Amino acid sequence: MALSRGLRCCQRAFAWVPVAIIALVVLWSYYAYVCELCLVTLSNPVEKVAYLTVFHILFVLFVWTYWKSIFTLPVQPDKKYHMSYADKERYENEERPEVQRQILAEIARKLPVYTRTGNGGIRFCDRCQLIKPDRCHHCSVCAICVLKMDHHCPWVNNCIGFSNYKFFLLFLAYSLLYCLYIAATVFKYFIKYWTGELTNGRSKFHVLFLLFVAVMFFVSLMFLFGYHCWLVSRNRSTLEAFSAPVFQNGPDKNGFNLGFVKNLQQVFGEEKKLWLLPVVSSLGDGHFFPMRALCEAQNPLLANEEQWEDDGIDEETHDSNEASSLAIERET
Repeated sequence: MALSRGLRCCQRAFAWVPVAIIALVVLWSYYAYVCELCLVTLSNPVEKVAYLTVFHILFVLFVWTYWKSIFTLPVQPDKKYHMSYADKERYENEERPEVQRQILAEIARKLPVYTRTGNGGIRFCDRCQLIKPDRCHHCSVCAICVLKMDHHCPWVNNCIGFSNYKFFLLFLAYSLLYCLYIAATVFKYFIKYWTGELTNGRSKFHVLFLLFVAVMFFVSLMFLFGYHCWLVSRNRSTLEAFSAPVFQNGPDKNGFNLGFVKNLQQVFGEEKKLWLLPVVSSLGDGHFFPMRALCEAQNPLLANEEQWEDDGIDEETHDSNEASSLAIERET
């Protein structure tokens, strides 16, 4: 027991290493840009004020969103999704798999659960002992079920899900702007140090290395941010992109796709003024999500179209019956 606890503590401590690396790089970039570039290298006071003002705005937004991505705890399913003591005993005492599936189906009838397993059964977590809500998955690292789980990110040492997905997207966006701004403003002085026009040895090292680090992080973040923008436009998570959610009618990769605008609103909310701020504005509570099939079924226009099609079928049937009766009368 003591050994397993020690290994668990070491694993938890080791999980913070990527976060510590990012924190050290960010702190060094702050020192290199503010002290070595703005205070030592720049001589124009107006340029200093302009560079520092924009830099600090981006720095605050970047750190704020990174902090929210790390320390916003993943949301777990409500108690109503957990099995009661009686249902748990009945489920565990039953050895026949088909009867266990029936027990889970009876419990899930009272819940807004529409996705299924690959064989059509109710999605159930044996470790957490609960019926999984739609888009909920069990994280083996956090050892909990996370609502609308996207992935477990080692760079924030946290599960990215319903509670912090918006913060994670904003963190990527402001990281890109942060790196792009540093690279764009440092490039001119990078050339001056490289050609020997400026000769300050200590500042030269910081400015040259700052450009390389900013460009390297910008390229890597650009692909990651672009991929998540594509996921948001399709209203999918990373897990759903690799394995399409299964509904009662089978797998459907576009099952939660409501259209570009509504997909954005699912993550960022309906108030556009809050989209770029790291505050909670996502729609819903993470337990139920609108689905394309349900929206189409509830659309009155589609219902009218189905009614028109039915009316057309009735008219064709009525016309064919009249034609057949006329033919019989002619033959007689």
